[in-house]
Amino acid sequence: MSEYTAEGGHGAVPTSDAPVRPSPRAVRRDWPLYEVFLRGKRGLNHVHVGSLHAADPRMALHHARDLYTRRNEGVSIWVVAAADITASSPDEKDPFFAPSGDKVYRHPTFYDIPDDVPHM
Repeated sequence: MSEYTAEGGHGAVPTSDAPVRPSPRAVRRDWPLYEVFLRGKRGLNHVHVGSLHAADPRMALHHARDLYTRRNEGVSIWVVAAADITASSPDEKDPFFAPSGDKVYRHPTFYDIPDDVPHM
C-alpha cells in the first residue's frame, strides 16, 4: 500500500512505489562515448579533436559538427564509437612492433622518389 501526500496543492500524490524517472544528466552519462576526427580545409588527413557522448552515431555527428566546426574549420568529420576502437598498449610497444624492424625492404630508403610525386 502506498502513502499519499497533498503537499503543494496537487491533490493526493503517491510518495512510495511511484515510478522514478532518471534525470537527463544520468541518461546522458549512460550514452556511448564517441571519438571525433576532423579534416581541416588545408589538411590531408583526419585528426583526433576530442570526444563526446551521444545517443547514436547520427546524433554524435551533429553534435561534433556543432562543437568542433563553429568557425568553419573542417570539411569532413568522422565519429567512431570509443568501444569499437582497439589499440595497442604503450607498454608492449617493443615486442609488438619488433617483427617489422627486420623487414628493411619496407622502409622507403631503398626507393628513389621522383620530385613530382606529392605528399610522400
